[in-house]
Amino acid sequence: MNSLTKLFIISFSCFLPVAAQQSSPLAQASGPSATDLLSKSLAALTGGHPLTDVTLSGTARRIAGSDDESGTNVAKALATGEARMDLSFPSGSRSEVVAVSNKCPAGSWSGPDGVAHSISNHNLMTDSSWFFPTFTIGRLLSPGPYTLTLVGQETRNGQTVEHVMAYQSSTVQLPFGIPTFSHLTQMDLFLDSNTLLPAALAFNTHPDKDAGLDIPVEIRFSDYRSVNGAQIPFHVQKFINNSLSLDFQFDSAVLNSGLSTSSFTVGAGL
Repeated sequence: MNSLTKLFIISFSCFLPVAAQQSSPLAQASGPSATDLLSKSLAALTGGHPLTDVTLSGTARRIAGSDDESGTNVAKALATGEARMDLSFPSGSRSEVVAVSNKCPAGSWSGPDGVAHSISNHNLMTDSSWFFPTFTIGRLLSPGPYTLTLVGQETRNGQTVEHVMAYQSSTVQLPFGIPTFSHLTQMDLFLDSNTLLPAALAFNTHPDKDAGLDIPVEIRFSDYRSVNGAQIPFHVQKFINNSLSLDFQFDSAVLNSGLSTSSFTVGAGL
């Protein structure tokens, strides 16, 4: 990736919506049916009460090739876009964090050696707190650059769902070989047709140095439980390229505890 391409990707990453105060005329393009469904889903998820932060704790299973190990996970997120996961396995600790500064997301990850590595900007264009769909939907509904489209009812993983697609647009011409901004930011949300609780979230990730190569990611949500009136999925699975990669079974959820942005410092404490 040349320096010009990097500049474009870095610039675009700053347009990600990270706070409810943002506004954009593109928000008016959202179809009312898609907006209505997501609004009802958010109401079901929150119980009508505003959520500012979440801390989820429980067990984790990691599968990577021949590696298959179990351990623990603590996942944290803020409604404004910050997120982090701290996993502990027999092979060592693994962490991932996304911070937001001046509306620009930045991220890093570390493995058992504790060395922090930057997350490529083109992999910061979909939602950071994918393990907590309440914040995902809240950001999609916030005044901002997302266009929402109701694809319709379909069957996914044996479940009848309502399919909503979200993406951002830009009039800036990207360099040759770089996917459109709409493509890089696209997320597909699948809501249970009966409860409107999120059943799955799909998006693409990419190799660090190749934004043009799509690697499909699917997050599946189940085992919803009521916590202070909010509905939270205690079972979250992450599939990469159609193979199970992470399997979280949470046993504790703490809401609105007052988490600060200092808990989401990129490259620190990893």
